[in-house]
Amino acid sequence: MMDISVVVPARNAAGTIDDCLCGLQTQSVPRDRYKVIVVDDGSTDETSGIAERHDVTLVRQPPRGAAAARNRGVAASEGEIVLFTDADCVPDTNWIAEMVRSFGDPEVVGAKGVYRTRQKEIVARFVQCEYEERYELMARQRWIDFIDTYSAGYRRAVFLDQGGFDTLYPNASVEDQELSFRLAERGCKMVFNPQAIVYHQHPKTLAAYFGRKFNIGCWKMRVLRTHPGKAVSDSHTPQTLKAQIVLVVTTVVLALVGMWRAPCWFAAAVSFLLLLASVTPFSLRTLRKDTPVALVSPFLLLVRALALGLGMVAGSWNLLFTRKVMD
Repeated sequence: MMDISVVVPARNAAGTIDDCLCGLQTQSVPRDRYKVIVVDDGSTDETSGIAERHDVTLVRQPPRGAAAARNRGVAASEGEIVLFTDADCVPDTNWIAEMVRSFGDPEVVGAKGVYRTRQKEIVARFVQCEYEERYELMARQRWIDFIDTYSAGYRRAVFLDQGGFDTLYPNASVEDQELSFRLAERGCKMVFNPQAIVYHQHPKTLAAYFGRKFNIGCWKMRVLRTHPGKAVSDSHTPQTLKAQIVLVVTTVVLALVGMWRAPCWFAAAVSFLLLLASVTPFSLRTLRKDTPVALVSPFLLLVRALALGLGMVAGSWNLLFTRKVMD
């Protein structure tokens, strides 16, 4: 019996899944130690055909979302440890070995790795710098409460006992955050391993980046309704980001009100200056890594805060008034 399973959910991933599975076939861990499970979540392209060319277990299901696909993959898994990555990720050769090494402490039930990218687009490079800021924050903590499924691992028995991912999240958004918050609140120990690397294609355009952040903001409100304490602090989110979201929404609201009440323009200007001050530390840190990204980072950080803020407003509206699950 294999002691590790790797679950890869995929929907219409024909453009990326071959590279992902090639990376999983060339791991430093002996191939007879791990099982790769691809769950085709209702693809209409050649995802399944490409997966069948590799040494994997292919599971097909109607389109039910990434959370349901991952849960289906775990149902077909074997062994003590179940790992997750995404169909648009290429695991480093030592990825499985590093993920498994995280479980050397018997107290540990979950582990999180990192993104890297080889992209040249400035938006993608900015996204990578965003993640690296968060990794620096997590590296200072013994235990974490925030695991993303692009590079994730759990003890299979604990995952099953806790019911897996919440399938009421119908698209890939923050269902992975919800599971890790749930585990942390039950006293489960989770760790960060910066050596467990997968390579990713981050959003390349401003529109794609904005849409991604809006979606996260929208669904984040559902997570916070279930885990309200995480609005104050978690191991992954910089406190400056929360301040930026509040400030950008405040600035926009005050500027709109200022069209009828002129004194609000002054308050909007003060809020905007505070917003600019809050992005300065990130820009200065980024200057040492990537000067072009540092120069545009104030603008991109404002876009991020606006997208997340608008998404959170939309998510709050949805929860308060429509009570519907949004696609």
